[in-house]
Amino acid sequence: MERMELADSHGREPDRPFTLVIVGGVAGGMSCAARARRLNESAKVIVLERGPHVSFANCGLPYHVGGEIPDAGSLLVQTPESLRAALNLDVRTGHEVVDIDSGAHEVHVKTQAGEERLHYDALVLAPGARAVPLPVEGLDGPGVRTLRSVEDAVSLKRAVDDGARTAVVLGAGFIGLEAAEVLAERGLAVTVVEAAAQVLPPLEPELASLIAAELERLGVMVRVGVTALRVSQAEAGKVVELSDGAGVQADLIIVAAGVVPDTEAFERAGVECSGRAIVVDDHGRTSLPDVWAVGDAVEATDAVTGGPRAALLAGPANRAGRLVADAIMRPGSARAIPAVVGTAIVRVGNLTAAMTGANRTTLARAGIVHETIHLHPLQHAGYFPGAAPIHLVMHISPDGRILGAQAVGEDGTDKRIDVLATAIRVGLSAADLIDLDLAYAPQYGQAKDAVNLAGMVASNVLDSTLRLWHAEDWKQEDVTSLLLDVRTREEYADGHLPGALNVPHTEIRMRLDEVTEAAAGRPVRVICKSGVRSAIAHRILTQHDIESASLSGGMLTLSALLGARAAEILVRN
Repeated sequence: MERMELADSHGREPDRPFTLVIVGGVAGGMSCAARARRLNESAKVIVLERGPHVSFANCGLPYHVGGEIPDAGSLLVQTPESLRAALNLDVRTGHEVVDIDSGAHEVHVKTQAGEERLHYDALVLAPGARAVPLPVEGLDGPGVRTLRSVEDAVSLKRAVDDGARTAVVLGAGFIGLEAAEVLAERGLAVTVVEAAAQVLPPLEPELASLIAAELERLGVMVRVGVTALRVSQAEAGKVVELSDGAGVQADLIIVAAGVVPDTEAFERAGVECSGRAIVVDDHGRTSLPDVWAVGDAVEATDAVTGGPRAALLAGPANRAGRLVADAIMRPGSARAIPAVVGTAIVRVGNLTAAMTGANRTTLARAGIVHETIHLHPLQHAGYFPGAAPIHLVMHISPDGRILGAQAVGEDGTDKRIDVLATAIRVGLSAADLIDLDLAYAPQYGQAKDAVNLAGMVASNVLDSTLRLWHAEDWKQEDVTSLLLDVRTREEYADGHLPGALNVPHTEIRMRLDEVTEAAAGRPVRVICKSGVRSAIAHRILTQHDIESASLSGGMLTLSALLGARAAEILVRN
């Protein structure tokens, strides 16, 4: 009844079916359309898509280029015909909405046959986003591509098949790195150009360096902190000229420098936007009556900071589309759209990088006090073949709230980040992670899973059993503290911070006087490989009234943070 009252509120004729018009398909739009049909068999559901495909797997596009998905048709999840047969949806491709007349409840649609007006009782905007236009001279010529549609993927694969040998990828975000990976695997000489100081800018620097090293292992040239200025034509072909004066030859140029909400037409029609993103309430309603919005074009709420954020992810778009259909068809019982946790994952060579919640930059910008822990547990039992570390970072608040987590590893990274994403969603504390009963067998995990261990370390920090110091502060600590390296003599000789005193952790108790004398009243900053032995040494020192702290994540984290500079800074003897 509530839905019928909504439909009748703007003068719908009793014998005309309720008409839901959805602008844009793919994740948010098609999820909304399918849910709306399941809730209301009699409604007229029309989907207007300006492109040729209304439902395709955009996350799979790079893997068609690389050949893992050989048939481009596999990327077409649904067609207008299949959607009409299964759900009785009226899907119209090649239809671009150019304006909204909210007073008349009509959209203006441009088609090959001309313009038409289409009435709606409820309108859902799911226009998605478009590639950021780069101010690079010559970037509009042949050989320049994006990777946002099936046609883009087919065209790029054809160019590779036809003999392209060099490529420049502008942007080192998710799409850029996926493109770089598959092109390198196809045998191209690939250069990635990123304006930020690191690849995958949302990733913590000490983890991003691991991804950069993996790209280099694949043969990809990584250029960070530079931008493309122009594309010029040389005798041997195109050259991308960079801001540092270098020039990189490129048969192909892939623009993957990010996206912006594609909302220009709707802003002109009066839809309230913030920074180009459509502003909605917690049920997806826009500022115009009977108009909702979902997907990449919408300003989401961050589940950790409570502030606005982009949510350019298929999962949140799909779920929001479903909830918006509920809000339209049965508003009395519709659940609110939840704030976005922002869980994401990418494969680069043999490594997987995954993240959830907020990173340090976001937390600092929001003024949220936090502590960061690093650990490097094995993904499964060390005695079982193939054991490899998961490099895990987790941020916690002083009251134990889990604020975010990131991980890089060869195997099992997705599983751990998914558990931590769930913990953030349901409001578990860091200490609660200790008690999670997670699946264990030696080939899958450890009796103390990486997630349990993260909870244990965090709990120790929160109750002051463990005090941490961090790799980014090593220069300052070198001046004000005694650096105490508690690794074995062989590990110490293989690379240590200058000036660090080496006392293996098994000798700490018998050499306390030596440590006290070397400290000369200064605090002690303890170092080991991963943070385990330094935590043991820290407890010994603390209980002998020596002020100390353990390096979070140990030399593994410090070396990753230093990256290429590690060879210059660390002393070998």
